[in-house]
Amino acid sequence: MSSDWWRGATLYQIYPRSFADANGDGVGDLAGATAKLPYVAGLGVDGIWLSPFFTSPMRDFGYDVADHLGVDPLFGTGTDFDALLADAHRLGLKVVIDQVWSHTAAEHPWFEESRTSRDNAKADWYVWADAKPDGSPPNNWQSWMGGPAWRWEPRRRQYHLHNFLPQMPDLNFHCPAVQDAVLGIARHWLERGVDGFRLDTANLYFHSRGLQDNPPLPEGRRGDAPVLMQQHVHNADQPEAPAFFERLRAVMEGHGARMAVAEIGGAEPLPTMVGYTQGASRLHTAYSFAFLGERPSAAQVLRHLAPWGQGAGREAWPSWAFSNHDAPRVASRWGGGAAGAFAFGGQADAGRVDAGATPITWLALLLALRGTVFLYQGEELGLPQSTLAHEDLRDPYGLANWPLNPGRDGCRTPLPWQADAAQLGFSRAARTWLPVDPAHAPLAVDRQEADPASTLHATRRLLALRRAHPALRLGDLEALVAEGDVLVLRREHTDASGADALLLAFNLGASPATVPLPAASASAPGAAPLFTHAGAVLQGPQLHLPPGAVLFTRLA
Repeated sequence: MSSDWWRGATLYQIYPRSFADANGDGVGDLAGATAKLPYVAGLGVDGIWLSPFFTSPMRDFGYDVADHLGVDPLFGTGTDFDALLADAHRLGLKVVIDQVWSHTAAEHPWFEESRTSRDNAKADWYVWADAKPDGSPPNNWQSWMGGPAWRWEPRRRQYHLHNFLPQMPDLNFHCPAVQDAVLGIARHWLERGVDGFRLDTANLYFHSRGLQDNPPLPEGRRGDAPVLMQQHVHNADQPEAPAFFERLRAVMEGHGARMAVAEIGGAEPLPTMVGYTQGASRLHTAYSFAFLGERPSAAQVLRHLAPWGQGAGREAWPSWAFSNHDAPRVASRWGGGAAGAFAFGGQADAGRVDAGATPITWLALLLALRGTVFLYQGEELGLPQSTLAHEDLRDPYGLANWPLNPGRDGCRTPLPWQADAAQLGFSRAARTWLPVDPAHAPLAVDRQEADPASTLHATRRLLALRRAHPALRLGDLEALVAEGDVLVLRREHTDASGADALLLAFNLGASPATVPLPAASASAPGAAPLFTHAGAVLQGPQLHLPPGAVLFTRLA
């Protein structure tokens, strides 16, 4: 693949703890993931995003890193990772690994040294601040995991910043030595052969040096938790970030065809996504929580896409996800099941779940978008969100906010491989780290393999279309219809081999619709639809879309 292989690519997210357990301890591991790579390659994706497998105390299940270069024994060894990387490349899969650089675990050697005094060699590697005269924290910043974003350290008689758990202190990217150390981590993994990085909470790398209070959100926009009641103007999206990303891009350019994708949280992420990916010297791409909240209308879909068709956005490249390890599964959140109310990194919302759409509808829409696509494990099966008993919860956010918010465990339950096997084929252990969901048994991989009408087979067909059509991977996007829940798009790309133009139509709602199409959107003479779902029919200039219907066809 070319140096810009990531443009329009589809990457499959593997959350190792819940993907496949090879050693029978009830927790997924690298060897288990390696054994299942042929299945992943058989979907037709371009690569994988591998969530953290590094040495960690596991308070936040790997997103609290104690050694950025080590493999946690829970997941295996460095040799196991090298085997996964080699097998993935043999199968034609790129490997993008999570990098958690905004913070570390408290057990990290850097923090253990930094906390000892105000004058040690790493004293400035974390964000330290004096107490106010009354002993209270330096400002009003709130943690995404609950409570103030400051924790007192008696050895320094100072507070340290933690945007997440108190045991996850934030690094100080204003310190040049920190930037150099982080770039050293990047070089290590690039030299080891990975194809890129997913940068966790990339817009939190820098903070305002002045440590000013964050202003409140206007009434009507405030969420239910303190962290959702303020505008994060001083602890996120700081102007120093792009310069660091330019340093990172320069390192990556020296290692060939690699890519970096930033995770951008917050209530207004789209301008930051554009700013971080504009031109050829910053990050390659970025994604946000734009589609990880409530079900959008057709017009809202277009609003999320609009920044990349105008101004600076034309030089940038977005990424999109409808599900991941931080959000309720899209099949429930948008498609009629129990949604839950968790939207990590954005505004919590129970979502609109009255759609007549199915998981296939959402997969088709995701794979129709202009940008790079991330597909979360189980999304290809249409898995719904799991409901766990309180005693089974492991997520610190869910435990802190029960019963109003059950947290993230419901999207992290083990993947069902075999409907009739113990633990649905995920593990031979008597007990798994999160319980397998019996409701997932009918949707297990082996059941869907045997059903040509399954979500799994539809996913493969859609991914094959995206790989076969430059219009889907790279083409410009034009909205022909965006009314209520009906969205009709034109995707077109022209290169040396000719023009490729497609009409893509969706009914995201629960009511049937008949849409007259512009004359310029006539399908190619005699062309059969490339993909249909839920009874979509194109008859002359009329498009008939039952609830949840999808149609892909060539244009003349």
